[in-house]
Amino acid sequence: MPQVIEITVYKIDELSDAAKEAARTWYRESCLDYEWYDFVYEDFQTICGILGVTLRTSPVRLYGGGTREKPNLYWTGFWSQGDGACFEGSYAHAKGATSAIRAHAPQDDELHRIADALQAVQRRNIWQLHGSIRHRGRYCHEYTMAIDVERDSRTWQPPTDDAEDAVTEAMRDLARWLYRQLRQEYEHLTSDKAIDETLAANQWSFTASGEYFV
Repeated sequence: MPQVIEITVYKIDELSDAAKEAARTWYRESCLDYEWYDFVYEDFQTICGILGVTLRTSPVRLYGGGTREKPNLYWTGFWSQGDGACFEGSYAHAKGATSAIRAHAPQDDELHRIADALQAVQRRNIWQLHGSIRHRGRYCHEYTMAIDVERDSRTWQPPTDDAEDAVTEAMRDLARWLYRQLRQEYEHLTSDKAIDETLAANQWSFTASGEYFV
């Protein structure tokens, strides 16, 4: 016959330290299955546009039946050997990139350095360099990007000797920057403080041992 079972439940701030940690572990393992990285992606797309990188996109089917274009960004993380980020697209000189990137990210010295490096190699090649960036292999890090650089010269001038290496390293540095942003965002979202605030805001309940109570 049916039974009524009473159980006492608690909010996150009412749990013991051990139970709080159990609740946080549940959250980390079960509640980050959404696209928490969208803000990082959006900022990266803006930065790429400033620097002259056009990201390749692929159509993604939506639940409603339509499609949207998703940038070809790939990453794995965050603490295993071979983890990293990479992207696909094309590169060409972007006028005013060095000042525009400083306006967009005034405190980010790494982005300033990347923009300056691209500006310098483009200047040596009369602003004629362009490149393609493709992902290859099954891993996702900066060294899985195949980067081809050419010079669009009407007089058939070849690129300077350092052109391909300079553009390649700048693109790889940009991939490293993306990976650091993803890792920082993940570490923030999974920090004890951020999780506790989320659990409290949602008013989720837990048993005395820290098990989520539906």
